[in-house]
Amino acid sequence: MSKYDVIVVGSGPGGYVTAIRASQLGLKTAVVEKENLGGVCLNWGCIPTKALLKSAQVFEYLKHAEDYGLSVKEYDKDFNAVVKRSRGVAEGMSKGVQFLMKKNKIDVINGYGKVKPGKKVEVTGSDDKKTEYEADHIIIATGARSRELPSLPQDGKKVIGYREAMNLPEQPKKLIVVGSGAIGIEFAYFYNAMGTEVTVVEYLPNIVPVEDEDVSKQLERSFKKAGIKIMTSAEVTKVDTSGKGVKATIKTKKGEEVLEADIVLSAVGIKTNIENIGLEDVGIATDRDKILVNDFYQTNIPGYYAIGDVTPGQALAHVASAEGILCVEKIAGMHAEPLDYGNIPGCTYCMPEVASVGLTEKQAKEKGYDIKVGKFPFSASGKAKASGNADGFVKVIFDAKYGEWLGCHMIGAGVTDMIAEAVVARKLETTGHEVLKAVHPHPTMSEAVMEAVADAYDEVIHL
Repeated sequence: MSKYDVIVVGSGPGGYVTAIRASQLGLKTAVVEKENLGGVCLNWGCIPTKALLKSAQVFEYLKHAEDYGLSVKEYDKDFNAVVKRSRGVAEGMSKGVQFLMKKNKIDVINGYGKVKPGKKVEVTGSDDKKTEYEADHIIIATGARSRELPSLPQDGKKVIGYREAMNLPEQPKKLIVVGSGAIGIEFAYFYNAMGTEVTVVEYLPNIVPVEDEDVSKQLERSFKKAGIKIMTSAEVTKVDTSGKGVKATIKTKKGEEVLEADIVLSAVGIKTNIENIGLEDVGIATDRDKILVNDFYQTNIPGYYAIGDVTPGQALAHVASAEGILCVEKIAGMHAEPLDYGNIPGCTYCMPEVASVGLTEKQAKEKGYDIKVGKFPFSASGKAKASGNADGFVKVIFDAKYGEWLGCHMIGAGVTDMIAEAVVARKLETTGHEVLKAVHPHPTMSEAVMEAVADAYDEVIHL
């Protein structure tokens, strides 16, 4: 039996990053993967979707070339070529992870991993042969998949999840997207930009419901302007797939409505991959579909850990990576501080992009803070106007008493690259006045952060 210091089960952005950090710290490490290195994020999620979205953005630029004083007489899209490019990007990144495994001398064990008592992992290969491996520390990083609703069973053809949405053989003429979190919104933007007639159905009163209400309303305006139909406070109660397309019955405050489409995309959240991986055999505690862990990702059974989507934190790639690094640094005896889940940025890569960190205005008020709120619209930004993307704004929330930066919410072109300023500033406990006195370059989109802070403190210049 092969013996390791650390075995990581799952090689997504949590698993492979954990394995690399463990190896860097001198621990003999193996990673178990049943499919492709990089997991969902790299192969079917974060990376290939960004490739699709970039193609959609370029196509939109071509459509609006005249707005920039340019004339493009003939242009068209090749849907299959767009999908092929996306798959090529994912494959290239997966090969990159293979290289990193070799570089860091990490053993990759292909097969289905199952944890067993006595700090063992049983791996079933493609030939159904079972092999046992042993480690002092076993880290579960098996991630999650698309959640299915009883009223919306996925058949992979007419009612699909995110995975099929990335790889459709042909572009649908009409698409219903159920759920308006990051996954649903990104696909709604992509298919609409490519020419599909898109309807978004959201159960809650606002789309992107975890975001600040001002951001949700702005995105709804932008989407409606782009021709996307938005139905909020709405629920799909049943789907009929017996005909050529799909008939979806949608319950709203006004009553029931039947929508017809070629495909329904179910984007109603995720379901953790914790079944049939041996948790019950080992006695690892779970609650509401999540593995219970302490601040350093130890389960209730010594020697067994869990990180990423299978644990109660935010289900985001960068969270999984941070958790894994923290977990193995603690295992290696380094000084490790628990992750601050209140300072995790969230990003949605539609157009306009959405990015946020910290408390929304509503949450800050509910927590009893006396707040200062500042807002700077990109319509007043020289860089945004020059680039032709003036939709959106930066909104900042500060504690009036101490100047603590409580939250930052952005919607606009490129804001997913801008949000890191707020994350770092909040980590360093920077006050509003310090941000205000930090000179931002002009003309840039990022100076809207400084202007929004200035607005909070009644010092705004360009409004």
